[in-house]
Amino acid sequence: MPRLLLLLACGLLPLLAHAAPARYRLDPVHTRVLFSIEHAGFSQALGTVSGSEGVLEFDPDDWSSARLEVSVPVTRLDLGDDKWNQATLARNLLDGERFPQARFVSSRIEPLDATHARIHGLLTLRGVTRDAVLEVTFNQLKRHPLPPFRRTAGFSATTVLSRADFGIDAWKPVIGDRVELRIEAEAVRDGSAEAPAPDIPPTPSNDPLQDAADAALDNEMDTHP
Repeated sequence: MPRLLLLLACGLLPLLAHAAPARYRLDPVHTRVLFSIEHAGFSQALGTVSGSEGVLEFDPDDWSSARLEVSVPVTRLDLGDDKWNQATLARNLLDGERFPQARFVSSRIEPLDATHARIHGLLTLRGVTRDAVLEVTFNQLKRHPLPPFRRTAGFSATTVLSRADFGIDAWKPVIGDRVELRIEAEAVRDGSAEAPAPDIPPTPSNDPLQDAADAALDNEMDTHP
């Protein structure tokens, strides 16, 4: 009986390890929110928000186990003009002084295929919380080619919001209600408790110096998970 229990435990260990999604942190430098909104019927005003931070739990083989929490510093929005930025952050619009951050917390993941999913969750903006759905594309997951060579996951996402749903209804003749968001995000593996990537023998080139440089880079990556 003890031997049977040991065999069962050994068989379950890989399943348990697989069940726990890896933890990542959003890279605020390489995570950007782009928004567009109609400007008096003449054009779509474009702006960006940089510096988002958050935590992602993610297993590319099991999207349903993913979890996402993100904080977006709306006071860092940039429409390309200081006066326009100030007007957008004024009390009658985003009210950046009282509500300097937006927040998204996932509630359910709807996998579509190996690289696409819908992330359902709650978005809080200007103190109002509403349901929101992100259409997400998983770009890739691998070690970053630059130091410190952390394992990095890349995503693109889109969604559409109504600003009136969040109580942002000033300047209706000039500012449209429909807000389109595009998000580009990179998330870096949190901590070093990570199984090493499988070794793939390099393909020799005809340049000995290049081969030596590749070997040195591989060694550096092995010492910096």
